[in-house]
Amino acid sequence: MRDRPWLRAVVLTTVALASGLVMSMPLALLSCGHLPLPFNARLASEGIETLPVKGRAPKTGYSREAFGPLWADTDYNGCDTRNDMLRRDLVGIVLKPRTPGCVVLEGVLVDPYSGEKISFIKGESSDRIHIDHVVSLSNAWQTGMFQRGPEERRIFANDPLNLLAVQDRLNQQKSDGDAATWLPPRKAYRCEFVARQIAVKAAYRLWLTPPEKQAMLRILLNCPGQTLPAR
Repeated sequence: MRDRPWLRAVVLTTVALASGLVMSMPLALLSCGHLPLPFNARLASEGIETLPVKGRAPKTGYSREAFGPLWADTDYNGCDTRNDMLRRDLVGIVLKPRTPGCVVLEGVLVDPYSGEKISFIKGESSDRIHIDHVVSLSNAWQTGMFQRGPEERRIFANDPLNLLAVQDRLNQQKSDGDAATWLPPRKAYRCEFVARQIAVKAAYRLWLTPPEKQAMLRILLNCPGQTLPAR
């Protein structure tokens, strides 16, 4: 019988939904035949224990281009991912007329990493706000994403679960660091930050390094009730 990818995708998705395996895996991954591991944890302290622990893989072959075009429209809503995140994370936004509710012209960000308020005006202060990959692309590459295909990497790079609008300086400071090498200076946000990294790594079946896990556990000692973020 000739292989029918669309039929296989329907069957895989049906099985996953029926068995309760799907927590936050993008449906596009299901259509590619990628099913998430069973993951029913709701607390970050539970979720972290589902993740494998091993050393980083080599960075060989990594590039930004390996994750597809910058800020692709992976949810097909007609808006690029950067504007999607600006609309989600900024307050008091003004949208450009005659666009499909996409382009943000003005707004204010309460930066989660510092707590500072940052005014955004497109074209004047656009570079003051970056969209951060909470689990950096480089970290993801070295903890499992190097084994994945281009479509899954493209989806990962544009997944709102792994994206936050943040202050430019702190995004540059964070770079490709993990929890063992960088944490937000705003201590009140560290538990939520670590929980988001755990959720992302669980959704995409990535592993932790030993120092990364130990750093996360130290943070979670201060917030045993910290829940994992929902989509």
